[in-house]
Amino acid sequence: MLRARIIPCLLLKDGGLVKSVKFKDHKYVGDPINAVKIFNEKEVDEIVVLDIDASAEGREPNYRLIENLARECRMPLCYGGGIKTVQQANRIFALGVEKIAISSAAVSDIGLVSALAAEVGSQSVVVILDVKKRSFGRGYEIYINNGKTGTGLSPVEFCKQLQEHGVGEICLNAIDRDGMMEGYDLDLISAVHKCVKVPMTVLGGAGSLDHIKDMIARFGIIGVAAGSLFVFKGAYKAVLISYPSRQERGLL
Repeated sequence: MLRARIIPCLLLKDGGLVKSVKFKDHKYVGDPINAVKIFNEKEVDEIVVLDIDASAEGREPNYRLIENLARECRMPLCYGGGIKTVQQANRIFALGVEKIAISSAAVSDIGLVSALAAEVGSQSVVVILDVKKRSFGRGYEIYINNGKTGTGLSPVEFCKQLQEHGVGEICLNAIDRDGMMEGYDLDLISAVHKCVKVPMTVLGGAGSLDHIKDMIARFGIIGVAAGSLFVFKGAYKAVLISYPSRQERGLL
């Protein structure tokens, strides 16, 4: 029986695992390989690993780190960061990664989505949209370069274009909710969900399993991703990797 995917999202900066708040104030939380080993034991549905500086700094993907992550992972792995060409994507898939994620590159050249889908199949191509609420409640806008640069693009309209270009999955990341652990942006998710026919994943804001349960109840078979929820524990945010047990997942 199909069910929603519950997905830890790990952020990489300078080779280490970090967490942010509204894309700022990055806090080092550990070694990504060790984190993957722990998530293996917890039998996670899927894992997303994003090098948050690679594209902004114009760097190539860190192939050695990707290879080490893929070798360690016993769950499907989606990697994003620095991917700008089909050749880079092919090299990453050859290392054992199941999906690749692009963000700024898709906004700069939506034709890359078509090229990747034609080369590796739509099911392996994810576009992550970092989205922020406009001033004075005038809808939402897509941002690139780690949330630093506004594009003027509406996430709803751009998602329609992405589907026309063969995207396999859309991940909607709410910048304003990042690291806040106060719940997902329901208005944003609802607006995009109405126009998206490909698999969709939501990210940004999860602070409890109830937040995940609410997403699944409202939107059904979607991917529900989180960062802070799975790496922090308690009011003082002590670093402790966690993930719902099989029994807990069965109740979501």
